[in-house]
Amino acid sequence: MFPRRLAATAVAVLLLAFPAAAADSPSGSKPESKVDTYELLNLFGDVFERVRSDYVEQASDEQLIEAAINGMLSSLDPHSGYMNDKRFDEMKVQTQGAFGGLGIEVTMEGGLVKVVSPIDDTPAFKAGIEPGDLITHINGEQVLGMTLPDAVDKMRGPAGSDIKLTIRRAEREPFDVSLTRSVIKIKSVRSRLEGKVGYIRISSFSEQTDAGLQDAIDDLKKQAGGQLQGIVLDLRNNPGGLLTQAVAVADDFLDQGEIVSTRARKPEDAQRFNAKPGDLAGGLPVVVLINGGSASASEIVAGALQDHGRAILLGTKSFGKGSVQTIVPLSGHGAMRLTTARYYTPSGRSIQAVGIEPDIIVEQAKIETVKSDPNARRESDLRGALPNPTSPAEGAPQGAPQGAPEGPPPAGLTAAEAESGASDYQLMRAMDLVHGLAMFSARAGNGTH
Repeated sequence: MFPRRLAATAVAVLLLAFPAAAADSPSGSKPESKVDTYELLNLFGDVFERVRSDYVEQASDEQLIEAAINGMLSSLDPHSGYMNDKRFDEMKVQTQGAFGGLGIEVTMEGGLVKVVSPIDDTPAFKAGIEPGDLITHINGEQVLGMTLPDAVDKMRGPAGSDIKLTIRRAEREPFDVSLTRSVIKIKSVRSRLEGKVGYIRISSFSEQTDAGLQDAIDDLKKQAGGQLQGIVLDLRNNPGGLLTQAVAVADDFLDQGEIVSTRARKPEDAQRFNAKPGDLAGGLPVVVLINGGSASASEIVAGALQDHGRAILLGTKSFGKGSVQTIVPLSGHGAMRLTTARYYTPSGRSIQAVGIEPDIIVEQAKIETVKSDPNARRESDLRGALPNPTSPAEGAPQGAPQGAPEGPPPAGLTAAEAESGASDYQLMRAMDLVHGLAMFSARAGNGTH
């Protein structure tokens, strides 16, 4: 029977792994830990057989074994788990930049599905799903009691099909959100020029991210005509992705030094990633936007640029996922995702369950324009006020008022996208900061004080 063969195989592996210990044990007795392992494997076999023969409904051997493996892995931490062939194929497609579903990155918390972040321009994003939302029901079915893979499976489905999620958010009463599934094609890098400041949004770290970033920086430089003042790198609600891409993105802004290190259970498995010479931004000021939806690979980039003093971080504290998952293919049976290391920023700090604190804390806020009193008196209204000797002659053109649009939206940008920055308080603060840093650098270079 399968479980007995499994137990026998495990015994053989253990004996091969510890021949010396077995030889040294007195009177041929086995070490207690090994005896316990054999007994537990037999326990597993006994439970498997009982479920197989007596459970109220027949379950396949494959279903039981896969559930047991997934239970073992998912009990370790929220990010370890088993993927059957179907889920493994979906994961490979997702890291390549396209997949089917709602466009939502999730984890498990307190038995419920917790939203890490929605992905830009997906059904979840357009429906107003927010980081930190808890999904309590899927199409009316309670999530409590499901595994994360089960919940994810229920949220996936054919493009065009509908789904209803019940959301619990902060102090609000639970509410339902209806969404229509679609094929999610992720363009992980978007950019636009705001005056003389480049805005780059990275929504996830897939295989195309670094190439997309390099193209975006080149394009911004061309649009600015050599007058680019700085860059705002927006990593808000970016759930992470490939470690290699996070390292490459950070390397694009660094000339030298460590980007990130990983420390595993065995010291010899530790890794260190260092930057290569060449800063694509040419030393221009960089402001990185982060928030509670910035996780994993996003935190690697933010932490590296912060520790090297290459960028100023603005926004709110990040998610706090400081662990590395290794995908281990299992021949003919999918793969397992196993947490194998923790990562550390260049200064040696782990952000696991802590997150990265921004240099400047700016909560997202709504902005209202307060109209000035048209009847308010000014110096120029006072009788006998002195004229300004440097003001232009009367009747001369004064130029466009500050804040007036300088022309049509940049190429490839819709009017709605062009206007979106006006209601994004964190982005406005980041833009102001880049302008200020550029102005300070220019004055310092000219010897102006």
